[in-house]
Amino acid sequence: MSALSPTREVLRGLVIQTRVVRALLMREIITRYGRHNIGFMWIFVEPMLFTSGVVVVRSLLNSHSIHLPLVPFTITGYASVLLWRNAIGRCGNAIEPNRSLLHHRNVRVIDLYVARLLLEVAGASISFLTLSIVVTAAGFMAAPDDILKMLWAWLLLAWFSMCMGLVIGALAATSETIERMWHVVSYLFLPLSGAFFLVDWLPKRLQDAALLIPTVHCTELLRDGYFGRHIHAHYDVGYLLAVNTMLSLVALVAVKKVSDRVEGE
Repeated sequence: MSALSPTREVLRGLVIQTRVVRALLMREIITRYGRHNIGFMWIFVEPMLFTSGVVVVRSLLNSHSIHLPLVPFTITGYASVLLWRNAIGRCGNAIEPNRSLLHHRNVRVIDLYVARLLLEVAGASISFLTLSIVVTAAGFMAAPDDILKMLWAWLLLAWFSMCMGLVIGALAATSETIERMWHVVSYLFLPLSGAFFLVDWLPKRLQDAALLIPTVHCTELLRDGYFGRHIHAHYDVGYLLAVNTMLSLVALVAVKKVSDRVEGE
């Protein structure tokens, strides 16, 4: 029996933290979207409308700029941008609006981050899935070549986004300047993220530089899953796994340090 006690304690702790995160999720949804109109559906409707607007504008103004179907190229690009940008950005101010909740014994700083990250990842994922199904059913884009490869790319991008969200959130908790700087950096990072180009279109000397950026690998893998043999994708899953693993360790250490300081106040 004594050998099972630590395991039972861990399981009990996981159950409690799961309940805490679920409660924080519901609070975040109600606080951000309210109970009126379509309420929580704005979680995925908002990014879906944004992506749809971009597709329409690019179709009208720039329909012949690439030698691939514009609609799926744009949807896969902007959906990936919304995933990492929203997930990371929402962690920048996760603590201050919820600081009073930390007086509850079972609420930890990491729970505040996890609740926001899960909400953003779920919203972007449902938005991407819903928009893809609607546009495919309407005949504006074909079915993907390899759905499992697209799912794998999305999970890797979500993992990267959540880790970066924890890092930026932890840094922002120590300095308000970090949060403001991230908004600027995220805009500057947009053209480098892989959403607007394929690596194969770049000169060789720029391809190597582009492939240092993890989001480029994710977007290339995502588009390889959709377009298949129609493109020559450049990505390294091993590199992504290594980067995400190291980033996970950095994120957990950063959040632990912030937790010690904030919860000790």
